[in-house]
Amino acid sequence: MRGRSVTPATDHLQSGREFYARRAWADAFGALTLADGAMPLERDDLERLAMSAFLIGREIEYIAALERAHHACLDSGLWARAARSAFWIGLCHLFRGEFGPATGWFGRARRTIDRLGGDCAEQGYLLLPLVEQHLAARDAGKAWDLAAGAVAIGERFRDPDLVACARHLQGRALLQQDRVERGLALLDEAMVAVIAGELSPRMTGLLYCSVIEKCMQAFAFPRAREWTFMLSRWCEEQPQLIAFTHKCLVHRAEILQLQGDWEQALEEARQACAACPPEDERLPPPAALYRLGDLHRLRGEIAAAEQAYRDASARGFEPQPGLALLRLAEGRVEAAAAAIRRSLAAVTEPAERLPLSQASVEIMLSAGEIEEARRACRELELLAQRFDTGVSNAMSACARGAVALSEGDAAAALPFLRQAFELWDAAGAPYEAARVRELIGLACRALGDREAAELALDAAAATYRELGAAPDFSRTAAAKRDALQRHGLTKRELQVLRLVASGKTNKAIAAELFVSRRTVDRHVSNLLGKLAVSSRAAATAYAHRHKLLDTPV
Repeated sequence: MRGRSVTPATDHLQSGREFYARRAWADAFGALTLADGAMPLERDDLERLAMSAFLIGREIEYIAALERAHHACLDSGLWARAARSAFWIGLCHLFRGEFGPATGWFGRARRTIDRLGGDCAEQGYLLLPLVEQHLAARDAGKAWDLAAGAVAIGERFRDPDLVACARHLQGRALLQQDRVERGLALLDEAMVAVIAGELSPRMTGLLYCSVIEKCMQAFAFPRAREWTFMLSRWCEEQPQLIAFTHKCLVHRAEILQLQGDWEQALEEARQACAACPPEDERLPPPAALYRLGDLHRLRGEIAAAEQAYRDASARGFEPQPGLALLRLAEGRVEAAAAAIRRSLAAVTEPAERLPLSQASVEIMLSAGEIEEARRACRELELLAQRFDTGVSNAMSACARGAVALSEGDAAAALPFLRQAFELWDAAGAPYEAARVRELIGLACRALGDREAAELALDAAAATYRELGAAPDFSRTAAAKRDALQRHGLTKRELQVLRLVASGKTNKAIAAELFVSRRTVDRHVSNLLGKLAVSSRAAATAYAHRHKLLDTPV
């Protein structure tokens, strides 16, 4: 039989290339590794091996393959290509927090470009770490200028990865200058190339994760939701992808929590911990552990929340404001106040201060520290003006309403609380909307509008029950009972009212309660007066309308 001779090495190599083209990254890595063991790979296949290793979370093998590709390009005089490999090696070290090796490889990339003696796209790539450096130093103006230079280089050399990344960095610079809408618009523009499939898998994943993170930090939750579910679809299309999977799951957990799907959010956070490469000691991601802590806290699972927050802290993640709110839920108000004060004193970044200030209002009101609550509320107002999103404005409006209510000015509280409810409801955040409705109920009760109070508390309690927010449901049920007691009926009068509503005569009621008929006559007369009705039929209708017949006695 005639035909070409196929060696195991070429067979593995061909399989590796085919797997790579089909985005079967683990299979590609395995086949290319086997081929490399039999016959050292050349530069193109070394780059395929490196990319496959990166996408399945094998960073050590990724760096090793890129180093070999770098040297192979140097040996062939491909200076620009060698510099690009050096850039990606440096960036990987930078992401790992290994700043010495990162700086060294970026320096090597620059020297390699110098040997080229002309312009190339890689010059633009080497601007990107400098942009990140200036963003970290909060020098947004310089970051913008450098990113603009990188965009120009990328456009000149028709490099879509470079253009999209640099434009994304320009958006981040604008966000840092509080030009939120324009900054988010630039992030969206960068993502056009992502969703069009114009970028490499590596850059696609990096931009997805960064854009979602920045949208969350800017409290642009609707945008974050859209990009998160697009990232999910992209990951699902590549079942062997690992590199971005755990980050995608963390983002999904946060979005699902906001949307009120707490069971699925818990599952996504758990999967984020399980999806991590076992050899990476930096994982599971602390953000996933913090998300677990928050979900357990909201469900009233105190011990599980405590452990998750502690695990996140052990990995260098600040578990606030969740841990302070957990202390509040435990009734340890002084500990909660001390924790939130310490956290606020240590944080300067506006995006980080906003949720801390929101928690501070709640904690300080519980502690009776009204002036501290006012200060946190004022800061929330200023931060909301900076971000000017529905979510940040909802936080501020709710805080203003809660402070006014605690000061006894329910009439002033209601407009803020209604605004907050509308904003949270529009954001698709049922738990936050229910918290505001609970406050609306308390404000209506304080103003003597019993029916409105009951409706608001009922709505809040129904949402809490559906979500599984056991502590909030218990608190609201207690508030509802208290509101019902405001009708002025004693427990005995409420018992009599129920029997009246069932159609029993005073004589029959006396026999059932083992009291005299005269006593029942007095109870009926009293409850008619308290309810401001003139007949037993009117009292029965009132009881049904206000659900007094369902209230525990």
